[in-house]
Amino acid sequence: MNEPRGRLEDGVVRVAGDARQRYYDSRGYGRPVEGNEIALAPVEAAHLLSRGDLRVGDLDFPAFVRRMADPTFLVRFLVYADLRERGFYLSPAREGWVPDPSEGAHFVVYERGSGPWDDDRLYELRVAGERESLPVADLEGSIAVVDEESEVTYFEVGRPAVEGTSTGFSGSTEADLLADRAVAWDPPEALFSEGFYGQPLAGRESGADGPIQLSLVEAAYLADRGSLSIDDGVLDRGRAVEGERFDRRLAVYAALRERGVVPKTGFKFGADFRVYADVDSVDELGHSESLVRVLRPDHVSSPRELALDVRLAHGVRKRMVFALTDANDGTEPAWISVGRLTP
Repeated sequence: MNEPRGRLEDGVVRVAGDARQRYYDSRGYGRPVEGNEIALAPVEAAHLLSRGDLRVGDLDFPAFVRRMADPTFLVRFLVYADLRERGFYLSPAREGWVPDPSEGAHFVVYERGSGPWDDDRLYELRVAGERESLPVADLEGSIAVVDEESEVTYFEVGRPAVEGTSTGFSGSTEADLLADRAVAWDPPEALFSEGFYGQPLAGRESGADGPIQLSLVEAAYLADRGSLSIDDGVLDRGRAVEGERFDRRLAVYAALRERGVVPKTGFKFGADFRVYADVDSVDELGHSESLVRVLRPDHVSSPRELALDVRLAHGVRKRMVFALTDANDGTEPAWISVGRLTP
């Protein structure tokens, strides 16, 4: 039996006959326009063409793809086809096609067993090629990245609630500023054992009784709170060592501490901090839950960088969180989490 023939006009493919029952009602393609006629977005029509379920004028699938002037069309088609093969119905996130599409989204993906007729959304999806630029502040919802070999990787973006129950350190102590760190020679035991500030100079296994070495960001934070007596040049030393990054890292460190979360260096994970939400005692310390990277609010990432960060965090069973701040406007950092998504 001959498949229906559509006509390409005004940026959509219109199909008459029994198109509504054949495509929309039974398989969630397109949107009804009048009677039994439907309009298909080009990516939907391309998928039906690739399956041999539709004809569009005299165009076969390769000819139809060549007609598409949008250089991102093939990337979006690959994501559309991948999700269809996984058993999902999805619609292009176009005005007039789905209610209130999110800005920047390319597709609305529906819950299994649902479709455009009931708008039971699983997520809204942005599509990007691996060489595109992604402003981190604009990331939201879900992202599908297509690499150079047409493999699709999915990510989920969140706005996490960053909070914990750690009480920190309420005492005071003195320290010397030495090169790129500080040393408290005779600190209260609670500085390390309860507040989890610094590391014992003799090694962590030595316990909290003895000198504690502090990072510059820890020393600057404690000094600002009046809990550490140290050379007034600690901020200048931090800026000399790290440049303008120091102020941004200090702003994020302070925000985490004020939220009851303990930040420690994330160097070995390629991040600024690893964080602990609930620290009662270092002796009963669990695993850190998240990795935090400190970025400017206007930071632009590549999908490759995003994939590296997420893969690293996932590999050590942690959540990847980006903290966006310029350190000078006095506002709370913007917290954005990114993780792998398996449709």
